[in-house]
Amino acid sequence: MRNIALNPDEQLDDLQNGFWLVQSRKGFRFGIDAVLLADYADVRAGEHVIDLGCGNGIIPVLLAAHTGAASITGLEIQEASAALARKSVGYNELEGRVRIVTGDIREAAQTFGAASFDVVTSNPPYMIGQHGLTNAEDSIRIARHEVCCTLDDLAASAAKLLKSRGRFYMVHRPFRLAEIMRTLSRHHLEPKRMRLVHPYADREPNLVLIEAARGGRSGMRIDPPLVVYTSPGVYTDEILRIYRR
Repeated sequence: MRNIALNPDEQLDDLQNGFWLVQSRKGFRFGIDAVLLADYADVRAGEHVIDLGCGNGIIPVLLAAHTGAASITGLEIQEASAALARKSVGYNELEGRVRIVTGDIREAAQTFGAASFDVVTSNPPYMIGQHGLTNAEDSIRIARHEVCCTLDDLAASAAKLLKSRGRFYMVHRPFRLAEIMRTLSRHHLEPKRMRLVHPYADREPNLVLIEAARGGRSGMRIDPPLVVYTSPGVYTDEILRIYRR
């Protein structure tokens, strides 16, 4: 680990896997959705990966921790969040594998070139319009609401960035599932795998994990449901495995 200077509003959090993450005390902080997405993404040795809307860098750091990816790029439109991600990359001495770029998802293909990546991941804003509560803090509002990037923007960019048969992994909300499937198909990202995430075994799902392939053949596998808690505050064995990975 390399020493870094933290600002008064920053803290260093232990990811419990040998890696650490610099986070804002008041801004957007990563949640379980990012951890589940990093676990769900099938990243193979030697592949080149980009995480669209990487925030404070949680997904690039987790992918570096447990995959053999040759390179991992994080693209983030908010410079303050990108700066946090760069601090985490530096603290974990990952500069040889991970880079953080400040930029707009909608311009990613121009920035990096078409068909440049084997895998694209994204934990995008879930809410459109006034769905949910709009937080007054800009960094949180942009992370949660489609202010800077719509679902269509994301799918269009992912399709351009991926090589033929490249894979796109996303976590989202089930209430938008029909729209998600239509949007992916419109941009020639064929849904191949899906897993619903339930807070408890007897509750409705509140997250969905999706894999799509650029130019893939029709046919999708539904993975077994993932249950987060056995009781309040007690994770299931599978969630513990994911966090300890």
